[in-house]
Amino acid sequence: MPLSFFDFLGQLSENPALFGTVLLTLAVLLVNGWTDAPNAIAGAVVTGALPFRPAVLLAAVCNFMGVLCVTSVNASVAETVYSIASFGGGPGAALTALCAAMTAIVLWAGAAWCFGIPTSESHALVAGISGAAVALEGSLSCIRWDCWAKVGLGLILSAAAGFWVGRLVYIRILPVKVSPNTLRAAQLPGAAAAAFLHGAQDGQKFIGVFLLGTALAQGRADESTFIIPLWLMGLCALFMALGTLMGGRRIINTVGREMVTLGPREGLAADLGSIACLLGATLLGLPVSTTHTRTCALLGVGAAAGGLADWRTAGKIALAWVLTFPGCMAIGYWTARIFLSV
Repeated sequence: MPLSFFDFLGQLSENPALFGTVLLTLAVLLVNGWTDAPNAIAGAVVTGALPFRPAVLLAAVCNFMGVLCVTSVNASVAETVYSIASFGGGPGAALTALCAAMTAIVLWAGAAWCFGIPTSESHALVAGISGAAVALEGSLSCIRWDCWAKVGLGLILSAAAGFWVGRLVYIRILPVKVSPNTLRAAQLPGAAAAAFLHGAQDGQKFIGVFLLGTALAQGRADESTFIIPLWLMGLCALFMALGTLMGGRRIINTVGREMVTLGPREGLAADLGSIACLLGATLLGLPVSTTHTRTCALLGVGAAAGGLADWRTAGKIALAWVLTFPGCMAIGYWTARIFLSV
């Protein structure tokens, strides 16, 4: 029986820790739309296929639809996040730790935005939740390594396959000379599809957090299957879309101008490469980073084009990615320790 919206409101009014967790999760959804979604439209904006504001509006609408449409038929990504770690210690302590995890993700994502680095809220999410669970349980035994294996496989897929497919598309599929205007026109559905798949992937991850929070509030989090209510899909889709409408121009400049010099052909090849990888991962139920997939597809195109990639900027981005797992896990751990001691 899915949780009704009014039952959910009743739980919020009775449980301050759940209320705080929900507020922080909505804040992370906003930040995700603000910092991740610009990757989907970077190529279209930089090449002039779309002005910045219309591109942002397109991404927001497609994010919204991606959350609703894909989650309705395949929620395996949400289930993976829901099961990433076990929380004991009773409802109050478990929710406090989950609240600390979301705080850690907000801090990490805010710092990444300040430096204009396209980091992954998806990886920050699983690392922050795991760190908070370890602080609560006192050992790594609470980590569900089979779920982490899916995250690791998704990481390899998003980085290696994104680079390879982007490069392949540029060399094999778009080698013929086509007018720049035709290429720019083709970028419009490409950007729309990339934004749709971003919503399909990242929206599910935060739906998983919502369901985990409501389960912990009721003293249970061991369900093997769950039903996602339509109102929850709509709520997550709305906040991600609102975050996307906030812009994210810094991220676009980093990946579309500083890291890789894009023309219409390069932009379309990156779109097609990232779409292919995101679609495959979503169908397989792997929680991949849309940021990693998109950025690596851009690098693959830049490498194939010869001299268009700035590897120093790419190195800085890669360093942020490497630090995300230990950094967010550490922040989640110590934030949970502080919250639990108060």
